[in-house]
Amino acid sequence: MNKLIAFFLIIISFGLFSENKTSHLETIVLGSGCFWGAEKGYESLNGVYDAVSGYSDGFGIRPSYREITKFKNKFNDNNFAEVVEVTFNRQVISLESILQHFYEQHDPTQLNRQGNDIGTQYRSIILYNNDLQREIIDKVTNEFQELLLTAGYGKIQTQIKPLDRFYKAEEYHQDYIKKNPNGYCPDHSTGVVFDKSEIPVIDNTILQEGKYILVIDSEDYCPYCEKFKKDVVNNYQGNIPVIYRTGRELSGLSIKTPTWATPTIVFIEDGIEQFSYQGYMEPELFYKALGKFKLGNTEAYDVAFNKGTDARFCKEYQIFKNTPDGIFVDKLSGAPLFDTRDRFVSRSGWLSFTAPVPNSTYEVPDNSYGMRRTEVKSVSSNIHLG
Repeated sequence: MNKLIAFFLIIISFGLFSENKTSHLETIVLGSGCFWGAEKGYESLNGVYDAVSGYSDGFGIRPSYREITKFKNKFNDNNFAEVVEVTFNRQVISLESILQHFYEQHDPTQLNRQGNDIGTQYRSIILYNNDLQREIIDKVTNEFQELLLTAGYGKIQTQIKPLDRFYKAEEYHQDYIKKNPNGYCPDHSTGVVFDKSEIPVIDNTILQEGKYILVIDSEDYCPYCEKFKKDVVNNYQGNIPVIYRTGRELSGLSIKTPTWATPTIVFIEDGIEQFSYQGYMEPELFYKALGKFKLGNTEAYDVAFNKGTDARFCKEYQIFKNTPDGIFVDKLSGAPLFDTRDRFVSRSGWLSFTAPVPNSTYEVPDNSYGMRRTEVKSVSSNIHLG
């Protein structure tokens, strides 16, 4: 005979991680004169994961600050350029936005200089990684050229090339302005800016009260997102809502976990992340996390995942023994488990049924404690039923 119990589950640690994820981190290498101020500018952008000062696009000399600043290399066409390697989460900020910032923060019409910084090391340059980046670069460059011409400026001198290799600059150059707040950081911008249309902000007010399962999805194709939706979300009928957002739609929420991997499943309460999981979650792992989130570390949790046993004639038994006709469901997945029409009085002190709802449970041999028994588990959430 099967007995119905409460459905809870085990504690898991914060920030669990899976290899089954789609990364949305992307890099671009940009040179716009002195890299100190440029690095600081990129780091201020929401969605930029990292900005590293360095050298690129040189040949025949050593990529070091001492070497590229020698007088003999000042007008050497093979000199390395001061550049910044920008790593960004394209779910939060687009390459187009990065490039708009690049053009707005310096004067790309100057050749081999920015203001009083003169020499080939200060050339304006974009070094791309693939053809798709090149298409976006050409689009943004052409748009800015039109804006510059309208404002009375000349032709853009920015070099656009495929990236060969990036060399990280010496450590004292990294975060230079942060270490030296009064350090050299001139403004060479033209004052010409792009006309940026406002992106509507998603209203997350509803997520700031109560519990929600927040799935951070991709704006483009993400195979593991589709698999999670197919294997878990499409079958989920629980009463904690599943809400989808992209990385740029989290306004008003307190999310600690980086959003560059999708899917990222975040369990939030009153708008605040409680814990999360990066990458694809198989159904069993998802329901373990959901159980912790929904009901915590209780006796019922022990029953559901540690094969514990609730007391005979417990409070739940008294509540449910005389319920009207209806269906008992899995408290986590919401899937139907037992029909009250199959209930009978076993006098065991536990709710008992002659049969489950078809295809809702499965049985596992249990030979623990020197006994031969049969364990009944839920198909949907894999929790222990009796």
